[in-house]
Amino acid sequence: MTSIRSPQQLGDTLRAARKQLGLTQPQLALAAGVGVRFIVDLEAGKPTLRLETVLRVIDTLGGEVQLSGLPSVAANDQREGDDHGA
Repeated sequence: MTSIRSPQQLGDTLRAARKQLGLTQPQLALAAGVGVRFIVDLEAGKPTLRLETVLRVIDTLGGEVQLSGLPSVAANDQREGDDHGA
């Protein structure tokens, strides 16, 4: 598992994963349903990208996001907490 603590580390990790899979930036963009500019910005560590789209790219690369060091949340508590920020 890779520890990510900055947008730049995330970008570097995703670039390495893309290259390991033999994908170009345009190929990954097409597979993830995003623009090539988004992939370029993501790999450059741009900190203001939309999380939903970042997660889509991570999923396309076969990855997943796991959080460690945070308190566990029961499934029903998580559903009740979905209204945060509303």
